[in-house]
Amino acid sequence: MAEICLRGGAVWQPDGSTLSADIAMRDGVITAIGPDLPTSGTDVSARGCLVTPGLVNTHHHLYQTLTRAVPAGQDALLFGWLRTLYPIWARFTPDHMHVATQLGLAELALSGCTTSSDHLYLYPNGVRLEDTIHAAAEVGLRFHPTRGSMSIGQSDGGLPPDTLVEKEDRILEDSIRVVDAFHDASPGAMCRVGLAPCSPFSVSRDLMRETAVLARDKGVRLHTHLAENDEDVAYSLSTFGCRPGTYAEDLGWTGEDVWHAHCVKLDATEIDLFARTRTGVAHCPCSNCRLGSGIAPLREMLNAGVPVGLGVDGSASNDMASLIGEARQAMLLQRVTRGADAMSGAEAMRVATTGGAAVLGRDDIGVIAPGYRADLAVWDVSGIDAAGSWDTAALLLAGPRRVRDLFVEGRQIVRDGAITTIDLPRLIARAEAMVRDLMA
Repeated sequence: MAEICLRGGAVWQPDGSTLSADIAMRDGVITAIGPDLPTSGTDVSARGCLVTPGLVNTHHHLYQTLTRAVPAGQDALLFGWLRTLYPIWARFTPDHMHVATQLGLAELALSGCTTSSDHLYLYPNGVRLEDTIHAAAEVGLRFHPTRGSMSIGQSDGGLPPDTLVEKEDRILEDSIRVVDAFHDASPGAMCRVGLAPCSPFSVSRDLMRETAVLARDKGVRLHTHLAENDEDVAYSLSTFGCRPGTYAEDLGWTGEDVWHAHCVKLDATEIDLFARTRTGVAHCPCSNCRLGSGIAPLREMLNAGVPVGLGVDGSASNDMASLIGEARQAMLLQRVTRGADAMSGAEAMRVATTGGAAVLGRDDIGVIAPGYRADLAVWDVSGIDAAGSWDTAALLLAGPRRVRDLFVEGRQIVRDGAITTIDLPRLIARAEAMVRDLMA
């Protein structure tokens, strides 16, 4: 890959300061940072711009991009919201998954995201995990898909309809297939697969245990939902006789290779457990607000040493996919509950970058330094949304919400505010036609 040099940008530093410097990239890697770098490749001017590490999204349900703002689910709590949407999702096909994935990833890219996980836990009408993997490869974002699952339907006391659950032996067999076919453990990998039974109220404890054993045998990460709201905790207490943290620990679902989504209702003992075991958390503040789940104890988790990243969650429970917006929301919620000095913009950006990278087990992204992958977000701070700002590095307080340019593995995915890899207007038209059909 030819060398690219970003010229003259304000390079964001983890302490919230900036460094005026050029950034050279070759073969997907940052090769040098400094003033007036020599280059034999392409120059891209970043003057008047802030350059940050690409943001990392640690929790999403990309298929839900086609079910935003469904009227019957707009004001529902979690369990009622799910019951509203399950019948719609049961009609999805591989084409729906492909279009929804590309639409969601394009939206994320425009918000500064270069790496995204995805939690796909339902497989109706011939859907397979690779429907999303191939879609993501065309968009060009770094992708961490997880093979989700549901095995306990309504007839067995679970929440999802029986038509959307799978046999557990089939789930495990397909988990092996997708890991063997698509997981790439090499440095700079563009696709790493994880295993992700959906939640305590939709899979059995046996499946949770067996999935943990399988993931560790294969060397892949584990992901699920945990302690999302009061209903979730009440279900755990009534069904399993314990709180969610104990449930996870008993089943082998704590450790450096595990990350849980939400964790809004973790108590002090569970936070200590996660800190001791280095169990990660995907904090999804906008979704938690949208569904009325509560405000996660982010400050307490960070103080204790819990690895935390940010997630936009599903586009049907947010109903947007802006990772820069998620970082701002995370900062504001900690301030509204604990005071204006509870979280700085710089710390929220660290959660969105290095925090997310750690949660996904990546030591090669989230930092602008030689040797790291060339995943960069370029923000034009010369426009109206930053006009009057005394500190252009304070992006979460005053600044654009869309990138000018985005580089993933040194490849320009966004140029001058437009996606370069796919025909976005055509994709939007396809998505709107699908939505009209689903509504009918």
